[in-house]
Amino acid sequence: MDFTLNIIVLTLISGAMVGFFLGSFGAGGSILCTPLLIFLVGVEDIHTAVGTSAAAVAIIALLGLFGHWRRGQVNWPCAILFSSGGLVGAILGSTVGKTTNDNWLLLGFAAVMLVTGLSMFKKSWGETNAGKSALKRSVILKLFPTGFFVGTAAGFFGIGGGFLVVPALMLAARIGVGSAIASSLLSIALFGATTSTNYAISGLLDLYLILYLMAGGTIGGLIGLFTSKFLSKHDRLTIVLFAVTICIIAIFIAYDTIFVLAT
Repeated sequence: MDFTLNIIVLTLISGAMVGFFLGSFGAGGSILCTPLLIFLVGVEDIHTAVGTSAAAVAIIALLGLFGHWRRGQVNWPCAILFSSGGLVGAILGSTVGKTTNDNWLLLGFAAVMLVTGLSMFKKSWGETNAGKSALKRSVILKLFPTGFFVGTAAGFFGIGGGFLVVPALMLAARIGVGSAIASSLLSIALFGATTSTNYAISGLLDLYLILYLMAGGTIGGLIGLFTSKFLSKHDRLTIVLFAVTICIIAIFIAYDTIFVLAT
């Protein structure tokens, strides 16, 4: 695509929004990135938008992971075990996803987002996942298969999968939302890298878009990291804000996609 000044500015803004959400919530970056590239920046090929956003989100998530690691918030045993299962799933999911019809891919994407967002409104989440979790046998048995399922979905929809990883870690590992947000960034980085590599093999990647997204994402990520300090003290508020954002974006994507399919 032609990179006019307008396109560059819109891509930088998109990257900043992605970085902010990843830094603040440990998720939402790839949920935003693909729609932003399609509806705001104007990328016409949906699969190229998916592959490109996966690559950019992976790099931005890696930078965010470093920041959370320095603050001691990452539960490394849980993060590594979960990511190991998800890595295998991401390869499988992305292979199938890049051959799926564009509009049906987006519609499925919106459906998964909406179900996940609505499930996060359960009050019990803020109460039962407050503490840290030891890597017990029961936790280990849940983390790997849960990671595989989430990784498959992330690869299929071409996303980092943070909006799935955060609640999945909270449920499987019984860790608090702050630790889940920090720990999820490892999975997001690995899932995104795996997915984007698979798409790159098919030529569905735009390197210039990735660079501009990274530039904006670095700034947004730093702002989001500071925001997360406040949110880490308000678990329930974090969950609600995250869930509301996911549901709004899901409804918008579903409405737009259904309109296209109907015409």
